[in-house]
Amino acid sequence: MEINDATEILTALSQSTRLEIFRSLVRQGPEGLAAGEIGEALSLAPATLSFHLNSLRHAGLVDPRREGRRIFYVARYETISELMGFLMENCCQGRPEACAFLQEDSLVHCE
Repeated sequence: MEINDATEILTALSQSTRLEIFRSLVRQGPEGLAAGEIGEALSLAPATLSFHLNSLRHAGLVDPRREGRRIFYVARYETISELMGFLMENCCQGRPEACAFLQEDSLVHCE
C-alpha cells in the first residue's frame, strides 16, 4: 500500500457518519446491508447516504452489489487488512517482543 492510498482511506474514515456506516457493514459480514437499511438505521436522508457511500467506495472500503432494485454494500475487509499492515509495517523497529500485544485476542472482537 502506498502512503497516498492510506491517506485516502483514513480520510474517508475520519468522518463520523462514514465510520459508523463502515463499522455497521463490518458487523454485518459478507452479506452486507441494503442501502435503505443503512440509511434507516442511521437516520440518513438518501442523498446524504449516497454521498457517504460513494466516499467509502472511492476509498476502496466498500463494494456495491445489485440485487434486483436494491443495492447492497459490503465492507472490503482486505482494504482494512492492507491498511493495518501498512500502519504496522516495521513495527517496533525489529523488536517483535514489543509488538506482542498484536497477538492478543482482545484486539479483534468477533461476536
